Amino acid sequence: MSAVDELLDLVNERDEVIGTVRRSEAWAKRLPVRVVNAFVRNSRGELWFPRRTADKRHFPSCLDMSVGGHVESGEGYLACFRRETQEELRWDIDTLNWREIAAFSPFETALSCFMRVYEIRSETAPNYNPADFSEAFWLTPAQFLQRAKAGEAVKGDLVELVQRCYGEQP
Repeated sequence: MSAVDELLDLVNERDEVIGTVRRSEAWAKRLPVRVVNAFVRNSRGELWFPRRTADKRHFPSCLDMSVGGHVESGEGYLACFRRETQEELRWDIDTLNWREIAAFSPFETALSCFMRVYEIRSETAPNYNPADFSEAFWLTPAQFLQRAKAGEAVKGDLVELVQRCYGEQP
């Protein structure tokens, strides 16, 4: 099974599991599933924004969240955050200063999925997985939003997440 067709939990408007769905079907039909996202933030208030590789199926070469991924069927948000942080940034969350900063519903926002958002505090950029990202930038939320407004390609939900989590407007 490819990553595109991984099995995800299908959830209702209360984020309760009601079945399973393949990732490709969830994308095609915009079905409610779960994701995690995280931002790496330094003491200057800058966020670490990586650029997705050009060969990504969705949002190639776009700026992205520091960590992001779909919660697999039977997996919890925290387990997914642990797995994705290890896969994408090569970091073990047990050794990091992190916290959950938000939880969102696609039924109450314009965001695409149910999501938990985490913040990792770090002064150093991760030694990221080059299969996921091609480069990265430390930007304040305002700097990021200005780049997005000027036409920088960004992953879906990213602008709204920065606005909701860090109170910035473009």
